[in-house]
Amino acid sequence: MTVVTRFPPSPTGFMHVGNARTALFNWLYARHNNGKFIVRIEDTDRKRHSEAAVDAIMDGLKWLGLDHDGEVISQFSRQERHREIAQQMIDKGQAYYCYCSPEELTEMREKAKTEGRKTFYDRRWRDADPADAPKDIKPVVRIKAPLEGSTTIHDKVQGEVTTPNDQLDDFIILRSDGTPTYMLSVVVDDHDMGITHILRGDDHLNNTFRQKIIFDAMGWDTPIFAHSPLIHGADGGKFSKRHGAQSVQEFRDMGYLPEALVNYLLRLGWSHGDDEIIPTEKAIEWFNLEHIGKAPAKFDFAKLDSLNAHYINESTAEHLINQSLAFYEQRHGITPDDVGKSRITQGIDELKSRAKTLLQFVDESAFYAKSIPLSFDEKALKNLDGAEEILLALKAAIENTTEINAEKTQEICKSVADEFKDGKLGKVAMPLRAALTGTTVSPSIFHAVEILGAAETSARIQAAIER
Repeated sequence: MTVVTRFPPSPTGFMHVGNARTALFNWLYARHNNGKFIVRIEDTDRKRHSEAAVDAIMDGLKWLGLDHDGEVISQFSRQERHREIAQQMIDKGQAYYCYCSPEELTEMREKAKTEGRKTFYDRRWRDADPADAPKDIKPVVRIKAPLEGSTTIHDKVQGEVTTPNDQLDDFIILRSDGTPTYMLSVVVDDHDMGITHILRGDDHLNNTFRQKIIFDAMGWDTPIFAHSPLIHGADGGKFSKRHGAQSVQEFRDMGYLPEALVNYLLRLGWSHGDDEIIPTEKAIEWFNLEHIGKAPAKFDFAKLDSLNAHYINESTAEHLINQSLAFYEQRHGITPDDVGKSRITQGIDELKSRAKTLLQFVDESAFYAKSIPLSFDEKALKNLDGAEEILLALKAAIENTTEINAEKTQEICKSVADEFKDGKLGKVAMPLRAALTGTTVSPSIFHAVEILGAAETSARIQAAIER
C-alpha cells in the first residue's frame, strides 16, 4: 500500500501554526513511508473564500519546505462529483430528500429544547412518501445515520473511541441549492484521491464519526485516523491571538528561521526520546504515529527562541543573509551589496552568537552594509555629543597605522583613553561605536574596525565629526 496523506486547509484567513503542524505531520508521514503528500484547498464556502488566503497558505508551505505531490486540488471544482455520490446514496436508500422549511426546523428545535430533548432534526422525512412533498420547498439531502448500536473509531493517537449512534443526526450532505456540504465533499475527495491516512487535530474527532457513515454507506475503505491534541498557550487555553503570534507569516516576520519553526512544531506534540534538536532529514527518518502525544502541548516562546538561536548558529552566512534580505530593506532601507555581504561574512561568528532571531542578526550586522552618511539613533547621538576631540585622535592614530586589526584598534583606544579619559576605555569605545555603526549596540567594535578597514573607518569617523 502506498501511503497517501493530505493537507486540506480552508482558504478563509492566515495559516495558523496549528494548521502548519498538521501539514508537517502529514508531510513527514508521507515522506517517511515514501508516499504522497497532497494539498487540497477546501474552498466550497465561496462567501468566505479568499485567493489571498490561498496564496498565504501556499507561501507558508513553501517557506516551511513542505513540498507537495501533484497539482493543488480545488474542492470547489469537484462539486459535480460530490453531487453524483449524493445521488447514488439517494438511489440506494442511504440518503433522502428533506422538505422542512426553515420555520419548521426552528419550531422543531425550540420544542426539543422546551422538552429537554436533543435538538437534532426529528427525521420526519426519512421514511416519508415523496409524493407528499410540498411543491414550494427546495429540499436538502440528508444522510440516513444508523439509529441503533454504536460506532467505533480506531484512532492511532486516541485509541478506540466509541459513540452511541443515537448521538449521530441525519446531517445534510446537499444544500437546497444543490451545493455539497463539507461532510460529503471531504469524504468523496479522500476516497477519490486514495487518502490512506488522515492526521489532524482532535477538534475534528466528532466529524470522523459522521464521515464514517458516508464511507460505510458507499462501501469504501475508511482511512486510518490519527487525531492530535490541539496546541495550547502557556495558560492551558487553546493557542490564540492572546498568546502572541498565531500565523506562520507572523513567525516569519518575527525573524524565526523555517527550520527552527519546523523543529519546534515537530516537538510540539511528538517526541523521539530526549532529542530536542531534530533536523528535517532526521525527522523524516524517525517520524511515526506511535510517538504523537496524547496530551495537549503548550507553546513556549522561550524554547522556540532557544531553537532559533541554535539554527542561526549552525547556519552559513549566505543562508542567514538570504533569509534576512527583506528585513534589511524593511528595517534599514538597504540591500547588502557584495562588499556588505563580505563584511557580514567576516564577522559572522560573533553575529551568530549574539542573535536569537533574524531581526537581531539584521540590526547588529546592518552597519557593515551601510554607506556614508549613516543615520544615528538617539543614544548614538548622545555618545557623539562632545566627543569630537576623541574621534579626531582616533582617526589620526588609525590613519598613521600601517596595519589595522582588532588588537591594534584596542591598543589605540586604550592610548586615547589614557590621554583624554583617565584610562576609561568605555568613554572612547562608545563614541567610536556610535560613529561607525550609528547605534550603541553592535559586535566588538575592535573587530568591526578590522573588518571595515582603515580607510572606511576613517571616513565614517570624519562623517560623524562633520555631522
